Amino acid sequence: MSDPRKKIDRSNNPILEARARHRSVFEGTPLGAEVAQNMERLKRIQESDFKKPETTRIIAVANQKGGVGKTTTVVNLAAALAAGGLKVLVIDDDPQGNASTALGIAHEAGTPSLYDVLTGEKALVEILQQSQQLPNLYIAPSTIDLAMVDIDLGNDPERNEKLRQALEEALNTLDGLGHHIDYVFIDCPPSMSLLPVNALVAAREVLIPVQCEYYALEGLSQLLRTIESVRDSLNSELEVSTIVLTMYQKGTNLSQEVAANVREFFPTQTLSVEIPRSVRVAESPSYGETVVTYEPRSSGVIAYMAAAQELADRA
Repeated sequence: MSDPRKKIDRSNNPILEARARHRSVFEGTPLGAEVAQNMERLKRIQESDFKKPETTRIIAVANQKGGVGKTTTVVNLAAALAAGGLKVLVIDDDPQGNASTALGIAHEAGTPSLYDVLTGEKALVEILQQSQQLPNLYIAPSTIDLAMVDIDLGNDPERNEKLRQALEEALNTLDGLGHHIDYVFIDCPPSMSLLPVNALVAAREVLIPVQCEYYALEGLSQLLRTIESVRDSLNSELEVSTIVLTMYQKGTNLSQEVAANVREFFPTQTLSVEIPRSVRVAESPSYGETVVTYEPRSSGVIAYMAAAQELADRA
């Protein structure tokens, strides 16, 4: 059986050709005008340079509620920034390894992974893999072994500091080799175990994806209490810098109401762009790609490129 995640052949691809013909049907219609406007917006973003931060931005992407588009946001923001010329590191801090899968990175049992770093078996730079599609993007993969970290480090007095220590060492090493990292994204599991606590201790910022559906703010109070606790005791620099609205359905009252509520609670942190529901975004991980490389003209790419630009402008 062929590997369903193998890279799509872009030449003479009947599916992509059919999509192009399908788009042409809407030329001259309101939908066609919207598509043209989106393409022009994408072109402007692609032609502009992303703002390079003065120091490495280390961002933990967290939400203890599952299914909010957390990993999708991590990999596509990272890919957008890498495509824009910045050097980006994604740390897969989730035993499920979904970020590793979406970025086409091997993470089967036995692969050198974040587990080996947290348990002191390897340095972080030793496990890094480079994206085949985006050379500016590096990944620290996860394996299922990561699920044992709480047990293995339970009695270690420095258990909350492991990722910060490893990341500081790695960034210094890469700087010395002339590979300065502009952004680090840490993809956290949907829990408040040792793994996300390590991420919050290592990070300087927290990015919270919030889906535009019922119960959107469910669980955020606990997450904010955890962030406050980490800030008070372990990491005084930590701040909630960014809220990203995900799974937005244009034209629906529900999405508009949820977006308005989130912006009321987080007026300065919430990005102006919403991430729409998108088939292309959802199916791209099955090919080991982000939507940025899988379908570079989709609505998902336009949204994530715009979100990446806004995130970079806030540096």
